[in-house]
Amino acid sequence: MSDETGQTGEIGGKGILDRLEQAALVFAAATLVAVVAVQAWQVFARYVLNDSPSWTEPLALVFIANTAMLGAAVGVRRETHFSFPLLADSAPWPVRQTCRALARLAMLGLGAGLGWFGFILMADASSVAMAGAPLPVGLRFAPVSWGGALITLFALERLIRGLSEKREDAAPTSVQAEAA
Repeated sequence: MSDETGQTGEIGGKGILDRLEQAALVFAAATLVAVVAVQAWQVFARYVLNDSPSWTEPLALVFIANTAMLGAAVGVRRETHFSFPLLADSAPWPVRQTCRALARLAMLGLGAGLGWFGFILMADASSVAMAGAPLPVGLRFAPVSWGGALITLFALERLIRGLSEKREDAAPTSVQAEAA
C-alpha cells in the first residue's frame, strides 16, 4: 500500500515511519493552532482586559519552534524541503543519484547536529526559568532536539531507500514501449 509520499508501508497498513510522520504532522498542526490561540488571548487580554499576560510570548515561541521543526522533519521525509533540483534532475542517472545521496547525507548531518546540540542546550538550560513564564528555558530547545532526531531518522530512511532505487533510464518495459 502506497501513500502520498510514494513509500510502501507494511502489508495491510502503514509502517512505523509512516505513523511517526503522521503524528509529527498532526502535532505540528496542533501547535500552530495553539500559537493562534495563545496570541488571540494575548490580544484580548491586552486590549479588552487591559492586563497583558507575560507568559504568552515565551509559550508562543515554543509552539512556533515545534511547528517549524516537525514540519521540517515531514518535509525531509517527503523530500519537499528547499532544494535546487534543476541541475541534478537534468543530469545522467548516476550523477542524479549521487546528488540525491549527497543531499540526503547533508540532511542527515544537519538533523544529527540539531538533535544533539538541541539536546545539550535543552539539558543545560533546564534549571533556568523563562522570563515571563513558569517554565524552564530548556523547553525552548526541546523542539530543536526532537525535530533534529526526526530529521535524522527520516533522512537516513531516504538515504537507504535511495541506494536501492532502480535506474530510471533503463530499457523501457513493454507497457512503456506500447505507450510510445
